[in-house]
Amino acid sequence: MRTKIVSADQLAAIQEKVRSAGRKLVLTNGCFDLLHLGHVRYLQAARALGDALAVAINGDESVRALKGEGRPLNGEAERAEVVASLECVDHVVIFPETRATRLLKTVRPSIYVKGGDYTAETLDGEERAALEKTGAEIRILPFEAGYSTSSLIERIKKLSA
Repeated sequence: MRTKIVSADQLAAIQEKVRSAGRKLVLTNGCFDLLHLGHVRYLQAARALGDALAVAINGDESVRALKGEGRPLNGEAERAEVVASLECVDHVVIFPETRATRLLKTVRPSIYVKGGDYTAETLDGEERAALEKTGAEIRILPFEAGYSTSSLIERIKKLSA
């Protein structure tokens, strides 16, 4: 699984090979703190859109900035290895920022996928601009209702109280 975990520069080189072969690299990103069925279905659907799926995982500091103190529950290396273990995932990269703008500029994916909790309008403006500049297609996949890491954490807290 660890061979699936690559740096941003390695992923950019992989993307060049994929693109030159006439194939499409799909990229998505997220925290993936406690992997649940909603994540798995989302990643499977993202993979179906292209020929290879790369998952960018927010680093620990950016998860803390996005989700608050006490998060992530699992460190970035653990989260990366768990996501890399999925058959539908071809590559995993860890990025330190809260937004994927720099990574998008480096990797230049063919397709960028976000979940249904986003819309084309709510996608970060800098991310959208980077994608438009590289000609990447933006796809929003339907939200998988009933699955949320934050709500799962709250349920666990209630059980242990």
